Amino acid sequence: MEAHDPADVEQEAEVTFRDRIATVSEEGKRNWIYPKKPSGKFYRWRTWLSWVLLAFLFFAPFIKINGEQLLLLNILERKFVIFGVVFWPQDFHLFVLIMIATIVFIFLFTAVYGRIFCGWICPQTIFMEMVFRKIEYLIEGDAQQQRALNAAPWTTSKISKKSLKQMIFFGISFLISNLFLAYIIGIEELLVIVSEPPSEHFGGFVAIMLFSGAFYFVFSWFREQVCVLVCPYGRLQSVLLDDNSVVISYDYKRGEERKRFRKDDAREDAGDCVDCHQCVVVCPTGIDIRNGTQLECVNCTACIDACDNVMDKVGFPRGLIRYASNNAIATGAKELFTTRVIAYTAVLAAIVAALVILFALRTDVEATILRAPGTLYLKQGEDQIRNLFTIKVVNKTREQTPIRLELLSHEGTLQIVGGRQITVEASDYAETAFFIDIPRDKLSGMKTPIRIGVYSGELLLEEVETGFMGPNK
Repeated sequence: MEAHDPADVEQEAEVTFRDRIATVSEEGKRNWIYPKKPSGKFYRWRTWLSWVLLAFLFFAPFIKINGEQLLLLNILERKFVIFGVVFWPQDFHLFVLIMIATIVFIFLFTAVYGRIFCGWICPQTIFMEMVFRKIEYLIEGDAQQQRALNAAPWTTSKISKKSLKQMIFFGISFLISNLFLAYIIGIEELLVIVSEPPSEHFGGFVAIMLFSGAFYFVFSWFREQVCVLVCPYGRLQSVLLDDNSVVISYDYKRGEERKRFRKDDAREDAGDCVDCHQCVVVCPTGIDIRNGTQLECVNCTACIDACDNVMDKVGFPRGLIRYASNNAIATGAKELFTTRVIAYTAVLAAIVAALVILFALRTDVEATILRAPGTLYLKQGEDQIRNLFTIKVVNKTREQTPIRLELLSHEGTLQIVGGRQITVEASDYAETAFFIDIPRDKLSGMKTPIRIGVYSGELLLEEVETGFMGPNK
């Protein structure tokens, strides 16, 4: 692993222009990035936003709405809760539309504002830059101190600092893994696993440790490689961005030709860029933003703050590096609503409208009735034909619901297997089987469509259509 020394950047500027990613050396080895601690208005805003998002992330599992966790993605039980509303597998079509709407929104948002999500909202960036990196700065110092510490021999001071940092990193990773499981199995189940001996919940204990190890590996060693190598978003931006997309950009018209700043030195032939490389040394992925938009750039704004601080010191206007489109810098044009953006917006609006309609039509109780697989019809007496059906009733309300079935389309009888009443607990489901007997002369052939009413008391909740098998006439 090789250190990424900013002193070498100036000499290699022409050689390294987009010929390889900043985190890999010419020999194919890892360039360890030592970003300088940023400071400035954007960094403050990102810090405040990260506090809000982290507070929501850590406290959301403890927030209850009508007895349900605020957010729950229980894949094991196929139960999903979003802002207190329970969704079951029968609502899968809603999730499909939500996912499509999310993808279209990402396309739209990226086409207009680039990777602003990565720098401001992405959990990877927030945890890395606003939690783990700040702890590293606190224990080991800024970039130069970290580089010197890693190059120094193993003394008691170095061992103490490294051990303290790694223990804190693993502790936070352990906390994150518990939080992650709280969104999957629920906070109550997690508290049971945590409070009781590991031997009684060995599977849960193993899951927590595996997640802890994964998070620890990512934030202590893999770091920016998640954004550069794993996350597909950086590669997607090459087809999502255009010349009107607002991204972090270097104003080359104003900045070129680059020249070091010296007092009383005439700059008639030079631009405002003083070639200080502060935008490079603060970058958490090690790129030079002056080379243009690159897949490693996560729009974290560290280079903007660094450049603005330098501009203040030398007396030049801020904004040499800023949020801007390529057209805005090249021609001064500021066209935002392009044909592609309008098309994305129209598709997104249609999907959202469909979601609103489907949510409005969503029933509190949903029943699925099917003929029992592998069964044929039975003859009952001289003229009765019997079929066996199964029913699964999902109760999406928070109250216990009694269910009554009634054959609506034909003369006949409906009998629950075992004669028991169907009762579905709140936010739960129930399964059972029942027989339907229909006179043979009322059937239309080998498969007769029938309608079954699902009632709660006298209230018709749903009508279900299915097929009734009989002899061929």
